[in-house]
Amino acid sequence: MSVALAIGTFDGVHLGHRAVIDLAARAGASAVVAVTFWPHPLAVLDPGGAHPLLQGLDAREDALLEAGADEILLLEFTSELAAMTPAEFVEQVLVPMAPVAVAVGENFTFGARGAGTPALLAHLAALRFDVLTSQTIAMDGYPVSSSAIRSLVQAGSVRQAAGLLGRDFSVRGEVVHGDHRGRLLGFPTANLLPANDLVTPADGVYAGWLRRLDDTTGAMMPSAVSVGDNPTFGTSRRVEAHVIDADLDLYGVQVEIGFCRWLRGMVTFGSVDELVAQMGRDVDASR
Repeated sequence: MSVALAIGTFDGVHLGHRAVIDLAARAGASAVVAVTFWPHPLAVLDPGGAHPLLQGLDAREDALLEAGADEILLLEFTSELAAMTPAEFVEQVLVPMAPVAVAVGENFTFGARGAGTPALLAHLAALRFDVLTSQTIAMDGYPVSSSAIRSLVQAGSVRQAAGLLGRDFSVRGEVVHGDHRGRLLGFPTANLLPANDLVTPADGVYAGWLRRLDDTTGAMMPSAVSVGDNPTFGTSRRVEAHVIDADLDLYGVQVEIGFCRWLRGMVTFGSVDELVAQMGRDVDASR
């Protein structure tokens, strides 16, 4: 079996990453292998400066397969791997896989201190495999990059982020018990606790969706989604999704919650009746 490699950290698996995978797919190999790194290199090279990621590893792997990769090779990013020279990385990591082609983004770096570039990779390939370089893509005035998407999500601009991702931004996790206040108010919610090492959208209310990760149909159920603490009741920060026109028991279930559009910011209400009225309007807007 001949293989073409698509290499990158692939945080978010955005349109730029998909272009790298598409480039590998056009190399004529019988399989495309996405080669990615975990943990993120910055978590090893600069732990104090590491930024939150757009996805956990399971979501990244699912997105890579959906984007067209046939297989995924996960390289554990260690200090030893980081210390390899570009030549050592090529000889010890890439050459043993005998690829017919290796596809990377134009800003891809590898080897100690990021000394390797696509041009150097092509030189080191020495006619053993082709090196294919994908150019950076721009959408709506934004460069398609993980950092640009991270900034948009953190600002609550989830529609713009979706344009760069090629799909809605989403978070995953296990549904946990909350205060059960939503059910008492007539709006039961599935609660996720935000992970500190992953990006969460800005506090506010969003139109979105929820899907069970154990549902092989992939059904996305329309939802009104709240992010943040509840200033009216003083609860801790969380992601809460009210699935519209459904009352589901999701405790302990792994779910994915997607964000389609920002609706409003968080507000402290003077009474429970005011809160319930606004929740009704949020559901109508989401629907």
